[in-house]
Amino acid sequence: MDSQAITVKGAREHNLRNVSLTLPRNQLICFTGVSGSGKSSFAFDTLYAEGQRRYIESLSSYARQFLGQVAKPDVDLITGLSPAISIQQKTSGWNPRSTVGTITQIHDYFRVLFARVGQQHCTQCGQPITAQTRRQIAERILSLTEGATILVLAPVVRGQKGEYRDLFEDMLKQGYTRARVNGQVMRLTEDPHLERNKRHNIEIVVDRLTLGEKVRARLAEAVEAALGLGDGTLIVQSVAGGSGGQTSKATDLLLSSRYACAECGLSFEPPSPQLFSFNSPAGMCLTCDGMGTKFDFDPELLVPDPRRTFLGLAIEPMRTRIGKWRRHIYRGVAEHVGFDLRTPWGRLPQKAKDALLHGAGDAHITFEWRWSGGIWRHGGTFAGVIAELHEKHRKAKSPIVRAYYEKYMRRAVCPNCHGARLNPQALAVKLGGLNLQEVSAMCIGQAADFFDTLELNKVEQIIAEDVLKEICGRLRFLRDVGLDYLTLDRTAPTLSGGESQRIRLASQIGAGLVGVLYVLDEPSIGLHARDNRRLLDSLERLRDMGNTVIVVEHDEETMRTADLIVDFGPGPGVRGGEVVVTGDIARLCKTTKSITGAYLSGKDEIELPAKRRPVNRRSV
Repeated sequence: MDSQAITVKGAREHNLRNVSLTLPRNQLICFTGVSGSGKSSFAFDTLYAEGQRRYIESLSSYARQFLGQVAKPDVDLITGLSPAISIQQKTSGWNPRSTVGTITQIHDYFRVLFARVGQQHCTQCGQPITAQTRRQIAERILSLTEGATILVLAPVVRGQKGEYRDLFEDMLKQGYTRARVNGQVMRLTEDPHLERNKRHNIEIVVDRLTLGEKVRARLAEAVEAALGLGDGTLIVQSVAGGSGGQTSKATDLLLSSRYACAECGLSFEPPSPQLFSFNSPAGMCLTCDGMGTKFDFDPELLVPDPRRTFLGLAIEPMRTRIGKWRRHIYRGVAEHVGFDLRTPWGRLPQKAKDALLHGAGDAHITFEWRWSGGIWRHGGTFAGVIAELHEKHRKAKSPIVRAYYEKYMRRAVCPNCHGARLNPQALAVKLGGLNLQEVSAMCIGQAADFFDTLELNKVEQIIAEDVLKEICGRLRFLRDVGLDYLTLDRTAPTLSGGESQRIRLASQIGAGLVGVLYVLDEPSIGLHARDNRRLLDSLERLRDMGNTVIVVEHDEETMRTADLIVDFGPGPGVRGGEVVVTGDIARLCKTTKSITGAYLSGKDEIELPAKRRPVNRRSV
């Protein structure tokens, strides 16, 4: 048998009628024919299915148990088959977290680029971050409340999995006796029983001090040791003593010898690629969990009748009459902000509406409970009615109750990140004057021009050379398949079948694989005619790299470009399942049995209607 060809004998999948066919390798082959003629059954359910089955059977029995069984297609023999990759029009399985950038791995290269050559800026004042000296760090710690007890901690493990028994033994040998493990201070001699598959935070306790001028020298030594252990970063845990029997509250202060704002005194951890991932807790916006949108209560839906007062249940999902206890809470909020609860909702100032719906923040409010014995005053904060409704929605066990609250909710842009998905520190890192979200919001054509003209110094050029090469190459591939109008932050579920297929095609071109059988399902779907040639150039480039490309297609230009055409038919369903003709476009046009050839040669045509429906200008 010919080793340079794919030979199929006796294919009987679906409506195929014992089809036997020999296909040359390393060529662009077009399967065409009327819909339902069997071309997809041969391409996907026979060739691709057998390629996948053979690949899975080549794995170990241990690996196969996770992949499941793949049925053998109904065929007598297939030889010369290469590893197969299918690029179909299926997008239903894509996660809403996926974007054009993540699918093509461009976002992964962005993360590395911004982490290594991006300029960190302060999240408050916007000034560039500069390194702090040891002396500046010590002075910053001494500026805390005098007499306060502090722990100088060295972060050695940040969000990593493992048991870390060897680490504890090594720290003991170096003379350290305590560590803060997942927020709890414990002795290193104790076994914390850390779970291997869970992420942990471990900080070594370098010293425990009571702040004052007398401990300046000791503090300097502790800072030096902590920065050495923590790779340039330390944490100061200060415990402010409570008064009147109240519990003390511990607060953490992060200080770094690398990243700190000279104006605000804020310190930041060194940027890492994880910081720029909206799928990682290190980088995602915590308000929307990296989604960019939030399913939240809409004030307009909550108040259908603004003529009602708040106590008159203007906020409809509150449902039941407001009792005495809740009423005294709301009266305290009204007195604190300065409005009357008996005023109709539509006439309340915006400040009052925000306070009732979203709360008063950290403001301390005095509430008065009046009873026959006098007045009892107590203080506290107010989270807002929406927070109360969220709690009821979360605790609701009945689908009917949850559906009731969801009537008043809408998916809206996250109020904190404004759709950027990332936390403030990630958005404060800039490259060429733009942060990661601003670059991702560019269309692919603009992004390609941005990186082509990006100015870097000599050191940054050396660091970013390989990363920029990958980014520019993948952007060029996307532009070549006619997707230069898409933005990199476009979510996957919003893409059409043709767009998603061409994105995967561009990813495969960028992967640079050789000796692969690619099977594509009508890649020209949804593509403008002016971009069809660019798509075909990409397919030819994939073929010239040493791959076999099979395209299931009805497009005339694709047929004329293909090295080989296989026409299935002659009709659909039970009237199809045969190979009508195999050859070039001239042979296809001469075959009288081929419906496709009749239309390509001009023997048959779709006649224009003699009478057309009038155009409604209002709908145009």
